[in-house]
Amino acid sequence: MAVDRRESARLGRAARSGASLLPIMSAVFIAFLVIGLAIPVLPLHVHEGLGQSTFLVGLVAGSQFAAAILSRVWAGRHSDTRGPKRAVVAGLSIAAAAGLLYVASLGFVSDPGISVAILLFGRALLGVGESFIITGAQSWGLAILGLQNAGKVLAWVGSAMFGAFAAGAPIGMFLYARYGFAAIALSTTLLPLATMLLLIPLRAVPVTARLRPGLLKVMSSVWIPGVGSALSSLGFGAVTAFSALLFVARGWPAWSAFTAFAMIFILARITLGHLADRLGGANVALACVLIEAAGLALMALAPHLALALTGAALTGFGYSLVYPGLGVEAIRRVPPQDRGLAMGAYTAFLDVALGFGTPALGLLANFAGLGGAFLVSAVAALCAAPIAASFLRP
Repeated sequence: MAVDRRESARLGRAARSGASLLPIMSAVFIAFLVIGLAIPVLPLHVHEGLGQSTFLVGLVAGSQFAAAILSRVWAGRHSDTRGPKRAVVAGLSIAAAAGLLYVASLGFVSDPGISVAILLFGRALLGVGESFIITGAQSWGLAILGLQNAGKVLAWVGSAMFGAFAAGAPIGMFLYARYGFAAIALSTTLLPLATMLLLIPLRAVPVTARLRPGLLKVMSSVWIPGVGSALSSLGFGAVTAFSALLFVARGWPAWSAFTAFAMIFILARITLGHLADRLGGANVALACVLIEAAGLALMALAPHLALALTGAALTGFGYSLVYPGLGVEAIRRVPPQDRGLAMGAYTAFLDVALGFGTPALGLLANFAGLGGAFLVSAVAALCAAPIAASFLRP
C-alpha cells in the first residue's frame, strides 16, 4: 500500500509538472509554426515568383540560420538578466516584425531585387526571434520544474518545436497554393502576436542573474556536450535533406523515411523525455547515439523498404534523446543564473551542425553517393559516444 501511495504521488507530480509546461509548449508550437510555413514556400516564391537564382534562394533561406547562430548568446543573456518570459515575448515581437517585412516585400514584386533584399532582412529578423523564443522557453521551463527535470523540459519543449516544423510545411504549401505568399506573410505577422495572448496570464519567474554572465566561462562548461550534440545532429541533417532523394533513387516512397523518423522522434520525446533525469543524461545520450548510428547505417545499406524504414525509426528514436541527454550534462555545469546563456550556447552547436554540416554532406554525396552521406553521419554519431561516456558518473 505504501508503495502504491508513493507511486500515485509520483505520477501526480509528473502530471502537474507536465501541465505547467503545456502553455510554454503551446507558445513554442505556434511561434515555430510560422517558420515551418515558409520552409517549402520560400524557394518557390523567390525562384518562381520573383525569378531569382538558386543562389539567392539559398541566401534567403540560410540568412535565418546565420542570424540564429549569431544571436544565441544575446538571447541567453537577455533571458538570464531580464527573465525568460520577457525573452519569449521579445522573440515573438521580433518574429511579428519579420512578418511585416514579408508583407512589405510584396509591394516591390515588380522590382525583384528590392523584394529579395527586404525578404533577406525579414528572414534574419525571424532567426533572431527564433533564438529568443526557444532559449527563453527552455530557461522558463527549467526555472519552473528545476534542474531535476531538465531532461523533460528540453525534450518536451523541443518536441513542440519539431512538431511545429512538421505541421507547418503542409499548411504552408496549402496556403501558398490557395492565396499566394501574402498568406504566409500575414500568418508570420499575426501568429506571434496571437501567441502573446497565451503568455500574458503566465507567471514570470524571478531573475537570478544581476551581473553580466561570463561567456568564456559558460562556453568552457558547455562546449564538450555541445560538440557531442553537433556530431549526432549530422544524422538529423542527413534525414531531413537527403532521405527523400535516397528513397526515390531506390524506388521507394519519398515521404516515408521522414514520416517514420518524425513520428518516432516526437513519440520518444513525449513519453521518454524524463529518462535523462532519472537515469542520467550521459547514460541516455550514450545509448541513444549508438542506436542512432545503427539506424543511419541501416538506412544507407538496407536493400528493402521495410529495413530502411526501420533504420529511419531507429534514427529518430536515438536522436530524440541525445540533445536533452547531453543538455542535462551541460546545464549541470553552470550556476542557475547562467542557464539561459548556457542553453543559447549549447543550442548554437546544433545550428552550426545543421547550417554547415548538412551542406558538407551534400558535397560528399556528389562523390560518394547518398548512401555515403548516411554512413558518414553514422560515423559522426559514433564519435559522439566517447563524449557522452566522458560524463558517466559512478
